[in-house]
Amino acid sequence: MPHDQEPDQPLWPSDDSDTSDKAEASTPGEGGRTAQLPVPDGQRTSQLPVPPRLPESPTVWVPHPAQPKRATPSPAPQDNQQERSRQGDLRDSLSPERQGSPQAASSPGGGQQDRAAPTAGQGGSAQDRARQGDLRDPRQPDRPQEWSPPARSPQPAPDRPVPDWQQDAPTQQWHQDPNQEWPQARPAQPYPARPPQQRSQPFQPPQQSQQPPQIPPASTVHVQPMRVEPNGEVHAAEQVSGDEPPSTPPAPPTPPGRRKRRGLVFGGLALVLVIALGVASALPYVSNRLGLPWAPNLPKGPAPQPAVVNLALKAPSPSAPTPTASGVAAALAGPATSPDLATLTGTVLDPATGTTLWDRNSGQPLTPASTTKLLTLSAALLTLDQGMQLTTKVVAGATPDTAILVAGGDPTLSGLPDGQSSIYPGAAHLDDLVAQVKQASGGTIKKVQIDLSLYSGPQTPSGWDPGDAPQYAAAIVPGMLDAGLTDPSNEESMRVANPAQNLLQAFAQRLGATAAGTTVAPKDAQVLGQVSSAPLTELIDNTLEMSDNTLAEMIGRQTAIATGAPPTFDGVAATTMKVLSQNGFDLTGVQVHDGSGLSSTNKVPARLLAQLLGVAAGPDGKDPRTAKLRPLLEGLPVAGGSGTLAVRYGAPNSVAGKGWVRAKTGTLNGVNTLAGVVLDSDNRVLVFALMSNGSAQDPGRAALDVMAAALRGCGCR
Repeated sequence: MPHDQEPDQPLWPSDDSDTSDKAEASTPGEGGRTAQLPVPDGQRTSQLPVPPRLPESPTVWVPHPAQPKRATPSPAPQDNQQERSRQGDLRDSLSPERQGSPQAASSPGGGQQDRAAPTAGQGGSAQDRARQGDLRDPRQPDRPQEWSPPARSPQPAPDRPVPDWQQDAPTQQWHQDPNQEWPQARPAQPYPARPPQQRSQPFQPPQQSQQPPQIPPASTVHVQPMRVEPNGEVHAAEQVSGDEPPSTPPAPPTPPGRRKRRGLVFGGLALVLVIALGVASALPYVSNRLGLPWAPNLPKGPAPQPAVVNLALKAPSPSAPTPTASGVAAALAGPATSPDLATLTGTVLDPATGTTLWDRNSGQPLTPASTTKLLTLSAALLTLDQGMQLTTKVVAGATPDTAILVAGGDPTLSGLPDGQSSIYPGAAHLDDLVAQVKQASGGTIKKVQIDLSLYSGPQTPSGWDPGDAPQYAAAIVPGMLDAGLTDPSNEESMRVANPAQNLLQAFAQRLGATAAGTTVAPKDAQVLGQVSSAPLTELIDNTLEMSDNTLAEMIGRQTAIATGAPPTFDGVAATTMKVLSQNGFDLTGVQVHDGSGLSSTNKVPARLLAQLLGVAAGPDGKDPRTAKLRPLLEGLPVAGGSGTLAVRYGAPNSVAGKGWVRAKTGTLNGVNTLAGVVLDSDNRVLVFALMSNGSAQDPGRAALDVMAAALRGCGCR
């Protein structure tokens, strides 16, 4: 039947009984099941082709509510005939082959032929069984009419969810009751539109191994209405009452496959998270921070108990036992008689009390060599501010393209690139000065000059040997790089012959200009850049530790300039004597001709050296000069540890003073001096000054070291 000619009534399976004797004989146990339905125009259908497989979704029978028995006449024969015609039309629409078969249109006695077509022992046509969901194997014998609903399938396929109405179908036994009255046919209703999710898939035959469900007799219950699509597909039709709108079917349950995939996804994520946490916890940084058992830095045992520390170096104690003169004399009796000392003068005193504990001709002036620096630096500390810095600046010249480098007396200005250090910690760098000038001038400087007018007089004194400069000192000028050293990292390297010219050439080259000699800068000239040295106390430390002759001479000139004296060798000597005398020091027999001690004409008694150090080491607050001179002690070389004493005090007879003796050395041909402080075994500070003239360099040094070490080992009581 074409789709547009669907009947007004639902296509229910026929409930009429076939009373043919032949049918009863050939199909026992079929009861009232219709085997063959008549078709219009008195024609009968030929044997219909039976599909080898039924649709995947079987027909499920819905029981009709029982009604009270009442006498109802049997339907008129013509009504049965009309119902059979409609069933025949339904079979025609389900079988495309039958619609086009000429035999179906012309064969008479269709009912007899249809009943003979099925396999022996089974009543009804194959299409009737297909419509009513009878999936029994034709070869099996008929079963009693008592019917049991088919067992539910284990789980529907993911792509065909089981409808709720099918899942909730009651399981019960069905019996054919010949006295049960037929239910009234429901009025025809329009077929509602089927939701997209309920449209069935194309016909797929079931597997042979599946057991077909049992179908109850047609006379007992009504079957679910079916909707036939134009393409031959059969779908379950929804039943609705006459005045109720079709209900929306519930959402199908989540297919098991999706739940399984979702579980796999969550399980995979959990596994990845566990692996990530395991890898992270294995990292040393993480395990150390969390204190995990496998952390590399986790202590392998209990924390050790703190060790008992006995400090070997102790601060001087004002309550320590006071040394006696006899005790010091006994300690020095042997070392002082060494023939390696030649002419020996010296003194030992207690700075806490000012008491002299040992003295040998300490008022006799001898050549002091580099211990002269104690006089020069003491005068500077008593005159200058301890935080003073030496400044080198560049000012504008007479023309816009000219610059003048004004030397400020800083010998530590370094020519090394920024980031590299010379032997002078905290020194300024020429590159910094060049960068300032370029920025201030806009790169227009084409000519540079140098102003050396800060100093006057000769660059070397008359008392120096001809080889002292440039071997032990540079020519004393107010401007130079790295104190004139050819190797800024080696304090014993040779000095350049003309340090001022060397500075001017380096400045011009880095500025991209031409060196144009010396000049005097105007006092009100524009400053294009400037750099400063380390503070004065740090410069003094460098001078004492390395016995730097050049630096000592230039510090002496700053003292002379500050007091109004000429910045010359003679002016430095005169200023030093004047300042020390003004501060109460005894200068009897003192002769000074430079600030470094390279001059062999200098004469200084050991008593003056001891007085200067005694004030520097005195108790705080007792002498106002102490606070100013205290930096002298900081720069003194340490026996066996630093400066000019780094390689000394290794002999067995002097090793006791290693680390305990701090002193300024002095060495010239035939001259050896040593002046400093020592902490004795009772933690009492002692000051000493020892001078030897006429002694050889190495034996004389060693003999002086033995005397200082003897002061360390004695209680001197």
